[in-house]
Amino acid sequence: MFEEIIILGAFTSGTLALLAIGFSLIYGVAEVVNMAHGALFMLGAYLYFFFTAPPPYPLQLDVIPAIIIAVVVTAIIGAIIYRLTIDPIIEDLVATLVVTVGIAIIIQQLMLIQFSATFRGLPNLVEGNQVILGVTVSNSKILAFASSMLIFACLYAFIAKIKIGTAMRAVAQDREVAMLMGVNCERLCMLTMGISASIAAIAGILITTSTTGIAQPLMWQTPLYMSFAIVILGGLGSIKGSLIGAFIVGYTEIIFKYTVPGGSYLTGIVALAVMTSVLLIRPKGLFGKRVEMED
Repeated sequence: MFEEIIILGAFTSGTLALLAIGFSLIYGVAEVVNMAHGALFMLGAYLYFFFTAPPPYPLQLDVIPAIIIAVVVTAIIGAIIYRLTIDPIIEDLVATLVVTVGIAIIIQQLMLIQFSATFRGLPNLVEGNQVILGVTVSNSKILAFASSMLIFACLYAFIAKIKIGTAMRAVAQDREVAMLMGVNCERLCMLTMGISASIAAIAGILITTSTTGIAQPLMWQTPLYMSFAIVILGGLGSIKGSLIGAFIVGYTEIIFKYTVPGGSYLTGIVALAVMTSVLLIRPKGLFGKRVEMED
């Protein structure tokens, strides 16, 4: 049991981190609590299905081109959503929450119209299993974990070393000063939303293919509240906090699963309970800043 908790906890935490990083990124830069993040996760999975599905679907692309196109299309849609619906009301936190929830429901209904309520099976990215410390782990889970860590490292380097990433940090620290220094904040936030949406799409493809292997129109809800719980736990706007929060939630869930009767049915409750417990001690999360409402 100990080996299973260690190994499966690591892989579960890695995929949860991939889910939460994009959610944290858009808040960190634009201070937008994007409740459509789960819907973009779902959109990535459905686009991957559409591009790879057999007839009557028209394309039947190979896995790699399908992933690339699905991620790019989702990124463009995310940027358009920001420009048309979020940017005009970005100063109003409640309005952005309501609008992004509405967008999530619209995307859900569009998926219902296009694909119906029928469960759609996604083709595996990789086949087979590996045995690690006596624990059998599917290659798809290993791929999801490795991709999550790679994306985190690339995003961290991008923000720390690249000029656009430096501008993102400047906007996150003080939007007005960044504008005075010549940063186009609207364009930068739209780009950030596109990057966040692309990460959500990658998470949708990797997590879905490594777990259920099925896309369905209500699949966005669990990723949304899981990513929300992780990001709040780690601290709003902190990418490092999201990674650490994902490992806390991931290992807590695996421990409950193996030690508590019926623990596998409590995973979502565990995430919210951990988040609530930490917030009672640190209201701003582990590494974030307190959200303040101004009159």
